[in-house]
Amino acid sequence: MTQTVTAAYGSIDKAANAFDELVSEGFPRETLFLDRQSSEVKVIVPEASQPEAEEILNRHGPDEVSARPYEAT
Repeated sequence: MTQTVTAAYGSIDKAANAFDELVSEGFPRETLFLDRQSSEVKVIVPEASQPEAEEILNRHGPDEVSARPYEAT
């Protein structure tokens, strides 16, 4: 199952750094979203990759990390 992992940060700098690290670790850009207004990073990943994505997001001091099943719109 595919998951959407969302990390909320207290600043856009933290969110941008997390986004950049995900890109440098090989996560495809088309599965990553950086919301500059809410300072959130969203990653759409297969369930097997969820722990790695969460580990990277947690390195940047998020206020909250959550995951839910991906829903295509």
